[in-house]
Amino acid sequence: MFQTLARGCAAGAAGTTALNAVTYADMALRGRPTSSAPEDVVDKVTTGTGHPVPGAGDQRDNRLSGLGALSGIAVGVAAGVAVSLVHRAGVRLPVWLGGPVTGALAMAATDLPMARMGVSDPREWSAKDWLSDVVPHVAYGLVTYGIVSATDHRG
Repeated sequence: MFQTLARGCAAGAAGTTALNAVTYADMALRGRPTSSAPEDVVDKVTTGTGHPVPGAGDQRDNRLSGLGALSGIAVGVAAGVAVSLVHRAGVRLPVWLGGPVTGALAMAATDLPMARMGVSDPREWSAKDWLSDVVPHVAYGLVTYGIVSATDHRG
């Protein structure tokens, strides 16, 4: 079981790195700004639970930015663990299918809470907005699922 969890953590971390690389490359190529959605979600969650992020101005904004990035890493690693556990349970998809499914799982884990909290409404996104979300998540899924599959020596 430990190997399964470790495999999922490593795969999720690698997938998160791929997602971030694709996202930053897109920002560099198109000159688009970073999304404030991760910080906005953290702000809503912490404020809603009665533990708002302390500070004011730039100090608070910087904390929210850091916590937003850390929450993305946490979701990526957790999704990797979930995929590794499902893989261990016997669900063995080919990488060409398991990768996009894994990416969709990670995308849903970020986009659904964001939509439910009113941070963003995916129904109002443009095609470019969707592409900016889908492509990095597919990269995440292919790397994460590919590592889980390739490192499982049980078959």
